[in-house]
Amino acid sequence: MRPPLRPPLGRRQAWMASIAWMAVIFALSSIPGSQVPSGGGTLAHFGVYALLGGLLLLAFLNEAETAGRALAYAILASSLYAVTDELHQAFVPGRVPDTFDWGVDTLGAAFGASVTLLALRFVHRNIGRRAE
Repeated sequence: MRPPLRPPLGRRQAWMASIAWMAVIFALSSIPGSQVPSGGGTLAHFGVYALLGGLLLLAFLNEAETAGRALAYAILASSLYAVTDELHQAFVPGRVPDTFDWGVDTLGAAFGASVTLLALRFVHRNIGRRAE
């Protein structure tokens, strides 16, 4: 039996990194529509939330019983945060909530969390083989 998958960040560091990135997302969402740089759009949403999904996966790996549950929790938490982010934009001049953006955010989070989990499993498996 393989030992459990261990995240590279401790519990506190993983949660602090996740919360800090959420604050960055909040700050970006607070920029009035007239001042938002052009060219970001869908790809920016995807990338920003891919990073959040990966960070939340690291945090939930310290909490959940299995890596699969950590993955599900990371995607769900990212998606819920994306909902609040879109609602927040209703109060920012020149910005509006957009369900398409929420969908892209959720897909980005799922991608980021999944790639992070696959990378951790790859590293964990290869380190285990070298130790044998």
